[in-house]
Formats: sequence, structure tokens, C-alpha cells
Amino acid sequence: MSDLIDDPEPGQNAPEFTVSEISGVVKRMIEGEFSHVRIRGEVGRVSRPASGHLYLDLKDDRAVLASVIWKGTASRLRTMPEEGMEVIATGKLTTFPGQSRYQMVIEDIAPAGLGALMLMLERRKKALEAEGLFAAARKRKIPYLPDVIGVITSPSGAVIRDILHRLRDRFPRQVLIWPVAVQGEKCAAEVAAAIEGFNRLTPGGAIARPDLLIVARGGGSIEDLWGFNEEIVVRAAAASDIPLISAVGHETDTTLIDYASDQRAPTPSAAAELAVPVRADLMAALAGLEERRVRGMVQNLQNRRQRMRDLARALPKPADLVDNQSQRLDHLAARLPSALRARTAREHIRLAKASAGLRPVALRQAISQKHDNLQRVVARISQTRLTFFRPFRDRLAGLDRIHNSLGYQKTLERGYAVIRDGSGIVITNVKAAEAASVLNIQLKDGRLNVGGVTPPKPAKPEKPIQIAADITKDQGSLF
Repeated sequence: MSDLIDDPEPGQNAPEFTVSEISGVVKRMIEGEFSHVRIRGEVGRVSRPASGHLYLDLKDDRAVLASVIWKGTASRLRTMPEEGMEVIATGKLTTFPGQSRYQMVIEDIAPAGLGALMLMLERRKKALEAEGLFAAARKRKIPYLPDVIGVITSPSGAVIRDILHRLRDRFPRQVLIWPVAVQGEKCAAEVAAAIEGFNRLTPGGAIARPDLLIVARGGGSIEDLWGFNEEIVVRAAAASDIPLISAVGHETDTTLIDYASDQRAPTPSAAAELAVPVRADLMAALAGLEERRVRGMVQNLQNRRQRMRDLARALPKPADLVDNQSQRLDHLAARLPSALRARTAREHIRLAKASAGLRPVALRQAISQKHDNLQRVVARISQTRLTFFRPFRDRLAGLDRIHNSLGYQKTLERGYAVIRDGSGIVITNVKAAEAASVLNIQLKDGRLNVGGVTPPKPAKPEKPIQIAADITKDQGSLF
């Protein structure tokens, strides 16, 4: 009987789970056992997607733990994790069923001791320095005596009282205070916003734009001063158009804003001393300069007065110069009457000589002489014209003879005729004569038409050119 019943294989009676069920069981087990853990490790890959969450890896030399920091937690972190930083993360372990892996949800993260912070600080410093944010060439000169000073610090601490006290003792100036948190989570964002806010003020506006900025805080640990090492604060200080003095911590404390600022002060009180000169010292210096100016002016006047006396000794006396000229004037005045009489006599003689030539007889003689000279010039011109134009007259007469001998009128006198059609075109062959309706025949003494058409009036014979026999008889023509 037992041979007829098959025994079940081992394990076939175990319960069956779906994938989601087994993932849920694993999730509850891990979260129940590791609901609060603290893990020390090195930050590996860090990802910051647009959602605002942070994804990173915690690793050591043998394992890697995927981790996530939700957006709300990331905004409250005092220190943002960076790759290579050794940290202590506090949170819980959970699973991510979508990829069948477990991960840590970090609720707080902090550097693992002072060494980790210093290492991260050194890496950040090198990165920002490589961008040129600490270059000496971009630093601006601090104004000698600013009218308005903007102070970025906590309004309730001793720092602002020290700054105001030092400014009041040295040289009172208008001070604008921008209150900020100088440590904690809000420190970096508020300090950067204050620097940018002062730079956005319009010169001459309702709120005066500062000529100088002071970022100040008292001493503290590196964790307390960490907000002034944040990248957002360093970039805001480097981008400021207003010269900026950093006075963060004590003389031995150094933050990254000190490298990006235009000048670093060891303490807030020292920043106030760098911002303005001592009014009493300045007034003493001005009084000294005024004393030197007056003394120099008096000395210069004395030197010029002595120089003038030295030069005056080399000059002649004014009375001597006037006496000589006065004597010369008397001498000239004594000669003046005789000189006038002599000049009048000379001019009288010249007038007599000039008037002698104006008598009528002398004028008529002069006119007669000029008339004779004119007749001689006219005769010479007439002779010159006749001599000049004779060759041209002879040449023109010859050309006229040639024209008369070669003209067709002479040919008509020998019995020839010129035949034209009705339009006046000369006919030279029989074909053209047969085609013409009217023939106009020109003979020696006139023209006649063949064909019954009234002949036109005979043209007047051209007159030969007449050449003047005596060109001197008609001076208006060349012929």
C-alpha cells in the first residue's frame, strides 16, 4: 500500500512568497533591526539632481553603502558632504525594492573630526584658488576716507560695539548694519545675501550705497567659523564691486573669505582702524602741512624781495633817464621853428616850378606835339597793315581764279547741260532718265523742264568774289 503513495520531496510544504512580499519582509526586518545607526566612512560619489535630494556613497577599503539625504534634510545640513571627506552619518537602513538593494537614509552628517574638516577646507581652497578668486590682481584698493561703511555681522554681539566704538574714536562715519547669523546653518546664505544686497544699492538712492564693506565675527572654533568657508560666501566676496575687509575670528583664525576679500583684518577692531584714519592725527598732519605752506610762502616772498633789491642796484636811477630825454626834447624844440621855415621855402619853390607848366601857351605846344606824334603812329600802322595783308590778298585772288576755271558753269558755256529729275537729283544714265517723270535741263542761260511741268525760276549765277583794290580805303574789312 505504501508503494502506491509518493512521498513529497523535502521543502515542498514551505510557504510561497511573491517578489513584493519577500521585499517587504526584508525591508521590515532591516528597518526594525537598524532603525538608528551611526556609520563612519569616506564620502564617495555625490550626486545632486534637480529634485534637491542628495545621493552619495559611504565606503571604506572593503565595502560601499549607498545613501540618500532627502531634500528637507539637505537644506538643514551645516556641512555639505564632498567627495573624499571622512564623515560620521546618522540615520537608518532601509531597502529600495525597485533595485533589490539596501541603502541608508541619512538624517545628519558631520565631518569625522578636525582632520576631515581641514582636509575638506584645503581641497576647497585649492579649487577656488585655481579659478583665480584669490588673485592679487583683482583686489581693489581700500578708500582712504569712506563716507558710508557697511558692516555685516550680528547686531547683538560685542563685535558691532567694538567697531562702532573704534570708528567713533578715530573718525566718525555713517555706518549701515546688515544683521546676519554669524554661525550655524543660516550663516553662509545670509552673509552672501548681505554682500550682494549692499552691492545692489543704487548710488545716490534713498539708502546710501556703502563705499566700504566690513564682514566681521568674533573668535570661535573651526566649526563655529565654518560658514565663512562656504563657497557661496567666498564667491560673493570675490564678486563684490565694493571694497571689502574681512575680520572673522581672532588673529590666528583664517577662513576662505580672508583670501577672497580685498584686505584681511586680524580682529574686528583692527578692521575699523583700517577703514578710517585717526581724525586727530589727520588734523595734526593738516595743521603741519598748513604751517609748512605758510612758512614756505613767507620764505619765498623774502627771497623774491631780496632778489629784487639785488637787481635794483644794477639799474640806473630813473631821474638820470628822464633828465637826458628832457634835454634832448629842449634841443629839438629849439630847432623846430627854423626847420619849419626851411621846409616852407622848399615847398614854395616846388609849387612855382609845377605851376609854370600849366600856362595856355605851354599846353597848346604840348597838344600840338602829341598830335604830330599820333599822325606818325597812324601812318606807320596803315603801312604795316598793307604790307601784312598783301600776300593773303594775292593768294585769295588766285584761289578765286581756280574756282572759276574749274566750275561747271564754264563747261555749260561750251555746249554741255546738267539733267536733274523732279526732286533735283542729277541723272547720269539712261535708265534713270526713263524712270523720271520730269526732266529738268540746265543750260548756259537757264533751265527748262521736259514733260509739261513749268520749269522753276533760274537760279541766279554765283558772283565772283570781289577783292578790294586798296585795303586802306575801307579799314572795316580785310578785302
